[in-house]
Order: sequence, then C-alpha cells, then structure tokens
Amino acid sequence: MQCSWKAVILLALASIAIQYTAIRTLTSKPFQLCPVPSPQNCGLPGSPETESPIEGRAGCDDYPYFSFNTSRKTHIMVLATTRSGSSFVGQLLNQHADIFYLFEPLYHVQTTLIPRLSHSRNAADRRVMLGASRDLLRSLYGCDLYFLESYIKPVPANHTTDKLFRRGASRALCSQPVCDAFGPSDANVEEGDCVKRCAALNMTLAADACREKRHVAIKVVRVPEIGDLRALVEDPRLNIKVIQLVRDPRGILSSRIETFRDTYRLWRIWRATGRRPYNLDLSQLTMVCEDFLSSVSTGLSHPHWLKGKYMLVRYEDLSRNPLLKTMEIYDFLGLPMDKSVEEWIQANTRGSTELSAKHKYGTVRDSAANAESWRLKLSYDMVEYTQATCQKVLHQLGYKAVKSAEELKNMSLSLVQDKTFVPFS
Repeated sequence: MQCSWKAVILLALASIAIQYTAIRTLTSKPFQLCPVPSPQNCGLPGSPETESPIEGRAGCDDYPYFSFNTSRKTHIMVLATTRSGSSFVGQLLNQHADIFYLFEPLYHVQTTLIPRLSHSRNAADRRVMLGASRDLLRSLYGCDLYFLESYIKPVPANHTTDKLFRRGASRALCSQPVCDAFGPSDANVEEGDCVKRCAALNMTLAADACREKRHVAIKVVRVPEIGDLRALVEDPRLNIKVIQLVRDPRGILSSRIETFRDTYRLWRIWRATGRRPYNLDLSQLTMVCEDFLSSVSTGLSHPHWLKGKYMLVRYEDLSRNPLLKTMEIYDFLGLPMDKSVEEWIQANTRGSTELSAKHKYGTVRDSAANAESWRLKLSYDMVEYTQATCQKVLHQLGYKAVKSAEELKNMSLSLVQDKTFVPFS
C-alpha cells in the first residue's frame, strides 16, 4: 500500500504530538528517586510497614539514600572558604572511625566547568557551578562515587584513577580495603605516604567503603553561601547537618597572600611598598565579605529549613579551645567523639608556627598562636581598608577593629570578642 506525502506528514505530526503530551505528563509531576518518607510508603520506625514493606512496594533500604532506622546516616557538610581553617575541621571528622570523609570533591567540578577562574564572579558561571555541585553532592552522600568520574580528567578507566584531588586527606581512601599498603595499626598515615604507596584509586572499592561507614562528611569551599544549599538541606533523602566555618577576613586575606602568591601578587606589592596598585583586584576581598555576610545572615536568622541542621563555628574559637569546640561540634552532630579524635587534636595543635608555615596545607600548628598571627604580617593601611570594606560582617561575627598600627601589633590585646553562637535547634 502506498501512502501519499500528505499522509506521511500527518502521521509524523501525530507522533510528535503524542511524544510531547507524554513528556508534559511526566515532567508536570515531581520526580523522586525515593518516595517522600511517610508511614505509608517507607516503613518508618513504629509503622506497620517497618518489618515488612507493603507487597509490591520497595522498602526504603532498597534506595541508596534512605535507611529509616536508628542507624540512619548523618550527612555532614563543612561549609567554608579557602584559608579559613577548613582542612583542620575536616580532619576532626576524618579521624572518626564511623565517618567517611571526602576533601573538596567540588574541585573537580570547578576545574571542568569553570577552569579559567578559581571563584567566578559571573552569575551564569556560578549558576552552572552550583547546579552541578548540588547534583554531585547528592550522589556522593549516597555513596555513588561513579558520578564523580564525569568530572575527573582524564576520565577514569575501569573505574580506576590516580587523579582524585587530595585523596590522601581521607583515611578511608588510604586504608583497607581501598588501599592495601597500610595495615590496621597504621592509624595516622601521612597524606604524602598515601599518595606514594597506595595504588590508583578503585572507585568501586571506595564506594563500598563509603557504604560501610555510618556517616559521610564532605568539606566544601566552592559553594558561596548557605542559601545555595537549601535544596539539599530540604531533600528528604538526605540527613544533612551543616557546620559553617568562618574566620576573620583579615586573617583570610593574610593567609591567601602567603599561600596563593601568584594570584595575590599585587597584594604583596601593596604590603611591601605601602602603595595600593591601581589594578588591584579588590573582589578578592569583597567577595569573601559579601558571601560571609549573606550566608551568616541567613543562618543566624534561623529559617525553618535550617532547624536542627546549622552550626556556626569561628576558626578563632576552635584555635583557642580545640578540644572543647570539637566536643560541641560532635554534640551538634549527635555523634560520640572517638578517642582517636582527641588524640589527633593533642598531636596537631601544639606544633610550631615555623612548621605550619613550611606546610601551607598542613594541619600541625600552634593553634592558639596561629589564630591572630595575621596581625604581624599585614600592614596597617591594608587592615584599615579591609575593616572599612568588611565592616558589617566583622561586627556581626564579633571581630574588633583596630584604630592604629600600634594597636594592630599589640598581641596582648585580642581582636576576637567573646561571643556565643548557639546551634539552631
């Protein structure tokens, strides 16, 4: 039977119409990988379905994000900015035997999507980065490490790579069964030794190790502020608790000048000559204060979606009382603090400032002395400019301004006010 060209066109149009209707029907309803928890669909503790899910409906243990029992995972996020002490806080979690820790996996998203800038000010770039970051974090909290492979370059072969950023910062990725180079007695494996002695990372073994742990912690310095995480915090598949780490912007600036010497070259010229270069990128400072102000204002306003899920920690408080502050952090998380965490604190908060200066990404330091050491490194005119630019957030976080060069260098006078930030519960 032959069809006229008109009949062919009509059939094609009808097919398109049917496909369009089907797509609209599917996308008009919210899509969920797992049903929203309720006694009817997920077998909550105390419901009739807890022991035996309804016939024909998968129980929540069949979904990677759900486990509605007393051992439900806590998903921990350390939200910070670079050079604010986040590596130290991350290690306080990494030492816990029941926590699977990842060090800044969003590094791979940034280098893949926005390789030209460490922190893009372009609104479109930031939207792209945030969308991809949220998707990746959601997958990583579910121990789906394969999702990360899309951003690792070169792309892992057979789910194996030696390019995972700072793999050695995670105990779980440097110990059995992920790495056979170290035994159970090797409690404190140095990051460099892990990189040298462990074979290429097998993502399948890493995912298995993640699932074996009771909790997952991720350090993030590439999300501007807490409001950008609302979709994750409200996701019923997750049980996220956010620890927002802040630091005096003057200290952050000083640390970045020392660490990122090329990027902050003009700031070093200003410090050395006393004259501010006309082409200085002031956004390197203003962006920190704007993001801090926006994020802290949101967190401290106690929005309903952060109830029980948000804690603000000042780096300076942690530096002066590391053990006490760490106990408060674990109390907020609802987790017992391992003795190994306490031992790590004792070993890593009494180092010399000279040692910490040699290892810019290290965590061994005289923590109390390090908190305000920036005062001996920045010139007064740089501090004065920073105080004027960041006045609002300095006041909100309890950091005192100095009014003279003499006051700046007087280390017997602390610039950190006694201020309590109670977790929102």
